[in-house]
Amino acid sequence: MAIQLTGVWSYAMPMANKPFLVVTILLVTTFAAAQSTTPNVRPRASDLGLKVGILPTGPLDAITDVAGVEVGQATIIRGDNIRTGVTAVLPHSGNLYREKVPGAIFVGNGFGKLAGSTQVDEMGDMETPILLTSTSSVPRAADALIAYMLALPGNENVLSINPVVGETNDGYLSDIRGRHITSDDVFAALKNAKGGPVEEGDVGAGTGTIVFGWKGGIGTSSRRLPANLGRYTVGVLVQTNFGGVLTIAGAPVGQELGQYYLRKELAAGGNGKDKADGSCMIVVATDAPLDARNLKRLAARAWLGVARTGSSASNGSGDYAIAFSTAPQVRIHANDKALTRTVEVMTNDAMSPLFLAAIEATEEAVYNSMFKATTMTGNGHTVEALPIEKTVEILKEHRVIN
Repeated sequence: MAIQLTGVWSYAMPMANKPFLVVTILLVTTFAAAQSTTPNVRPRASDLGLKVGILPTGPLDAITDVAGVEVGQATIIRGDNIRTGVTAVLPHSGNLYREKVPGAIFVGNGFGKLAGSTQVDEMGDMETPILLTSTSSVPRAADALIAYMLALPGNENVLSINPVVGETNDGYLSDIRGRHITSDDVFAALKNAKGGPVEEGDVGAGTGTIVFGWKGGIGTSSRRLPANLGRYTVGVLVQTNFGGVLTIAGAPVGQELGQYYLRKELAAGGNGKDKADGSCMIVVATDAPLDARNLKRLAARAWLGVARTGSSASNGSGDYAIAFSTAPQVRIHANDKALTRTVEVMTNDAMSPLFLAAIEATEEAVYNSMFKATTMTGNGHTVEALPIEKTVEILKEHRVIN
């Protein structure tokens, strides 16, 4: 068994400002030969001088630029046919059931298995971390997330938990029918969650994913508004596993590399098998004080960022955006039993700059998921990483980068 933990984690050390879960997890740390322990040196979009949009990024250019947000990942690579994992996004480090955050979900295409969505739609809040994983492992991940939440101090009398678990299908590179995600993997991702830089590419829930025919994975980016617009931050994390015609900042990269949706069908007598299916999960975080209604509007705009990258939004792609606000003044406290609440939130007229931030951050996050991903072999198939040198040549030819 090989489990790679992304981040620094130890059960032997108490975690500051985070409820401690007493659970025993056995981790065998002998890595499979297929798992490289060499740091991923492939570039991010910004490393190439690629400027996406007009807004400045946060210091990390990551979802963790939104204060308090933490990300944890467990990457499972075992034998020659298991390439999967779990990615956890925590809106804050406290007990989310006792201190819920406003949340919303936008469905781009509902061909997916997003657990917990109906209660989020109805109640307008989130009471657990957000998990991303493999399609067939959603029920197991949800069960583990419920166990995690029930065990937190202060939740001793809780009888119902609404776990939010999203997915994409990694069945081309991994034995998806085996449902190899365990509760230990989920606990590892949750306990390992931290702020700071977020590892990208084929890690966590992105270990076995494919995008535009190349290796996909986890990607992240952020945008920060100037002081005269509130200095709010929007951070995005994506799990990319979809198809289309790759376009990077307007440059027709997929076409010039000769790999894109309907290429063979458009050729004389061609008959391709690429359906551009897969799915994409987007997590949008912001410190702007938004209610659930405007969070849903923000989540919807994230899909414009995916569209900019060339997604064909296919029939078989389950596409979802999950948005939440970390602003302290809009949180819902379990011990608040008042019949009414007075909350200060952003007006509709103030939303447009945040919309643009979500669009730009999502677009760049998709690129980062590809730039950082490496060639992966599993389950009898090999998926190549996006060729960096050729891509850079194309971007230079189109004056996207210098």
